[in-house]
Amino acid sequence: MPYFIPKKPEKEVISMRISIDTLAEIDLKAAQIGISRNEFINQCIHFALANMENGQ
Repeated sequence: MPYFIPKKPEKEVISMRISIDTLAEIDLKAAQIGISRNEFINQCIHFALANMENGQ
């Protein structure tokens, strides 16, 4: 029988400045989806990085 081995992905705590309007939109979208602000921002960053044109 396979064993369940929980893993915690390594993450770094950072601080950033963001406009109030953008933060409100992030909070609204995250709440609509049912995920945390942090998870929403992480997924947006991951998507943006994965979909950048070559050379940028």
